Amino acid sequence: MSLVFHPDPVPAEGCDLRPVAAEPPVTLSYSTGTVPRGCVSSSSLHSANEVHVLGVQWSKVPAVVLKVSVTPPASGCARPAVLVLQCSRCLASITSLCPDLLVLTDATLSPGSTTVPHRELPAAASKGQLLDWARGTYGGITSYSELRDPRAIHLRLGEDARSPPDCIPQERFNAAPHLDAEVFFHGMRGCASGSAHGSRAAHIIRLQPEHSSPVTEVNLSLSCPERVVSNQILILQSRANLTWFLSLNGCHIQFLVSGTYKITSFLTHLFSGELLPDTEQGLVAKAFEKNYSIIASYSTIPISPRITLEIQEHEVLRKPPATPTPPAPTSDTLPHVLLLMLQPWKCTDDTMEIIIARSHLEPIKDVVNITLRDISCQAEKNATHFMLRTPLSHCGTSLESQGNAKNELILSLSKGSALRSVRVAFQCQIPRELFLRLFPTAAFEAPQTELEVNKEAFVQASMRWDDYPADLQLKECWLVAPGTEPLLLVQANKAQSSSVAVLEEPPGSRARKVWRFRFTYAVPEGGHVPFSATLKCKAGLQNNTIFEKVLEVTVKDVWRPPNNRGLGLAAVLGITFGAFLIGALLTAGLWYIYSHTREYRCAPGGGGESGGGEGGPYTRPIAGKPVLFPPSQSSRTSRGEGPAAIGHASLLAKALREKEPARRGRGPRGPP
Repeated sequence: MSLVFHPDPVPAEGCDLRPVAAEPPVTLSYSTGTVPRGCVSSSSLHSANEVHVLGVQWSKVPAVVLKVSVTPPASGCARPAVLVLQCSRCLASITSLCPDLLVLTDATLSPGSTTVPHRELPAAASKGQLLDWARGTYGGITSYSELRDPRAIHLRLGEDARSPPDCIPQERFNAAPHLDAEVFFHGMRGCASGSAHGSRAAHIIRLQPEHSSPVTEVNLSLSCPERVVSNQILILQSRANLTWFLSLNGCHIQFLVSGTYKITSFLTHLFSGELLPDTEQGLVAKAFEKNYSIIASYSTIPISPRITLEIQEHEVLRKPPATPTPPAPTSDTLPHVLLLMLQPWKCTDDTMEIIIARSHLEPIKDVVNITLRDISCQAEKNATHFMLRTPLSHCGTSLESQGNAKNELILSLSKGSALRSVRVAFQCQIPRELFLRLFPTAAFEAPQTELEVNKEAFVQASMRWDDYPADLQLKECWLVAPGTEPLLLVQANKAQSSSVAVLEEPPGSRARKVWRFRFTYAVPEGGHVPFSATLKCKAGLQNNTIFEKVLEVTVKDVWRPPNNRGLGLAAVLGITFGAFLIGALLTAGLWYIYSHTREYRCAPGGGGESGGGEGGPYTRPIAGKPVLFPPSQSSRTSRGEGPAAIGHASLLAKALREKEPARRGRGPRGPP
């Protein structure tokens, strides 16, 4: 049986999330109906105008045009309406379907604004006095909303007589009935693990759990630079009952999604996501597990029906993001688009592993077989997955100097009675990190995670580094078990114990460094054998660059039973009841045999008062002949004999008693 080895992820503790630099790697915005502060009232019903007041604040100077759209209620533009917009540092574009809407603002209006007329907002309407100024000027306020970092605002006109009589601002006010805003998120954070030396980056979006939220579907629009992004992953975490609709505009990016998701270019097919951790540390560890050691952005936002994410590229001149609708993939291009998006391949320093869920291949349909460039390397398949694992030196894999392994996936598709092959070229990045494996024999085949007491174990630490420096060496290796002192095995690639021996480096390519040693784990006499232990190794350069790897192993003692926790209560009760039932059946069986055989134990001519016993048949000589007397009535009744049998026995006894005196008078009879 072959074992697939999964190296441990980099510990999440090695990554301290901090606010990103002034120029973030992504632009993130989401729609919401909740404003930081706001109110509504019916006071404008008694005045000449419907009045809506918007106060906009910015975390930094806005780089985009604020789009404000105003729509009338179902009854149309019946009443005069006034929009007061305070946005002193922004360029705004205001559009309205009501031509008589009056706009008062201190923003600079763009040429695209179609709303006329508009007037300058008076200086008296300064910050902190805007609401009071509007109330004093117009006599009543329909709505008041403060917004922070909006990208777009959609205002719906209309008044509600059920609103409170006075507009008293409240924190985190739900303005959804009349306002919907798309706001920028500037609170993203990022980090990198201590051993991060590549460009594989992760973007994480976590939706805050709001069980009362009516949102069940999230539409996410993703835009990427013109150059293909193949070394990034997008992790979308939410509650499990959300459905994500993903619009990928020129993006070839891997992603992990909670709940179910649909890629809009793949018609109506829904994919099943996976259960992702719901904590910050868990999500960071998940990214590290997928070999993305840089957290480019970590964002926590409220649940929103619409999210826009734009991945930036600061090395080139950034253009305004374009979001054209990509053409739907054809039957010929669909396998390429799907596999390059899923990126089901994963490489270590010496192996390539490919796992594809069958459910992800449903849009392609009729996938019979999957191979690599060398068609003898076929994927194993079961009811749910295609799986393939091969060394990097096999199956036609070519290694590039940039640390990539290149190959092709060949999909055999059934089309009627014929087979059609589709080739999808791909490259798998080989991570620059330390790998740690434990083997049972010196052949260094089939790695495992089981350490046996008093038996040799073989350890291999390896790392692939293109044109690696000569000073790359194995710094140290420790074995740490609970309740015992840490055991130093190797330091500076030299054995540190008599139970350790450093082995020769195997022949290999110059781009991969391999260290091997063997050791025997012994427990001191009287000591406790732990159930688990940790093997920890560090490799590094002279410039203090350190690569660390941890391998958790289970400890096996051949003298220790697999489970010494004893029997549970249910097992004890079961055994007790079984023993009682067996004893009762045996007793009943013996009594049945005894009660049906003892009447025949004393045959005629036996002599004496043998047999019988209390209540049983017995013999007594009468006139020189043995006579068999039946048992007493109580005895017979206890054995279940009926009244008729007892009556016959009484008559027989009476007859014998009447004859006995006569026979005694005649004396004994002589021989015939």
